[in-house]
Parts: sequence; structure tokens; C-alpha cells
Amino acid sequence: MTVWAIIPVKPLGRAKSRLASVLAAEERQALAEALLRHVVKTVKAVPGVAGVLVISRDPRALALARDLGANTVQESGTPELNNALMRATQVITAWRGRAVLILPADLPLINGEDVVEILKLGEDEGTVVLATDRNQDGTNALFSRPPGLIPYAFGQDSFLRHLSLAKDAGAEVKVYSSERIKLDIDVPADLELLRQINPHFELPVNFSAQS
Repeated sequence: MTVWAIIPVKPLGRAKSRLASVLAAEERQALAEALLRHVVKTVKAVPGVAGVLVISRDPRALALARDLGANTVQESGTPELNNALMRATQVITAWRGRAVLILPADLPLINGEDVVEILKLGEDEGTVVLATDRNQDGTNALFSRPPGLIPYAFGQDSFLRHLSLAKDAGAEVKVYSSERIKLDIDVPADLELLRQINPHFELPVNFSAQS
């Protein structure tokens, strides 16, 4: 069955504002671009994924995604993540996609094994697979078969909300746990942890957790 990945991307020029104490604006944008490249390339390399759809208001992010071979949708109207994701899901449904995997664009440690395992957990119709972050608060992966099985509730406490929505929908709910997928980049401590775990990931050279 056809699986598509959806990756929402905030405007790169305003990305990672909570890192302003340790990174200049240009460095934050460079970091956001590096993270987006990593996630798109990782997902595209998985044979079970038919394609990647990046949705954003930012023409630069959309151009970067197209250069990587991803499909794109220009977000319009009032910015709101969950509405944008629902529109992207409707596009996938129109393309005869049978399942969607939603991933944030800032997962520096995600690899093909993570994507494969999530797809395996979601093989059955009527399944929702969720993965949370290090704080067990946010949702760092949401797989739905079929697309749109549950409404999206990204934001604070989204993991518990998505669990509840999936149960209310009568879905078979599975949780994927991986230390790699738990790490997203929001605050300086996340950058420091990334540097400790994977010193080869390309970080802005001036980063210092002590800044």
C-alpha cells in the first residue's frame, strides 16, 4: 500500500528562535536547512515510502525540498500547523495514498530503520502509530492508515492528545519508541546532546552551549 511522508516546515529565516542565545540568525537558518535535508534524504531512501511531501509558507524551504526530490505544497492563509497538515493529507488522499507518516523537520538522528519500523507497526488498516519526544510531550512521528483517520493536534501535550484521538476513533494504537526519534532540536541543551551523540552532524561552528 502506498505510504507518503509529510514534513511541515516553518519559514527558515525565522526558525529555531529559542536558540537565539547561542546561534546567530544566519546560523539558525543554516541549522534548520541542514535538519530538513537530513529528514528528507532519510525518508526518501526508504523503499516503503512512495514519496515525500513538504508543506511550507517559505519559498526557500520549498525550493530546497524540490532540489532533494520531494513534492511540495505552498501553505496559504493564516498559518496553523494542524490545518496545514490536514490540507496536505487531503492532497495525499487525492494522489491515492493509503497511509501518511508525519515527521517534523528537525530530527537529526532519525534513520531509515526508524521509518521502516514505524511502517511495519502500521501495516494493518485502521492503525495509528505514534512516537513522542524526550519530554514525552510532543509528537515526533504520527503514522495513520488510512490518511486522516484522526484529526491532528500538534502543539503542547500533543502526544497524549493524539493517543486519545486515536482511541476515540477506534484505531489500533501503537507506540514506537526510539532514542533517535525522541531528539528534536528546540533549545541549546538539545544541540549539546546532539553534539555528544553524533559529533559528525554538521552544526554551526560557533555553537557553544555555554554562550
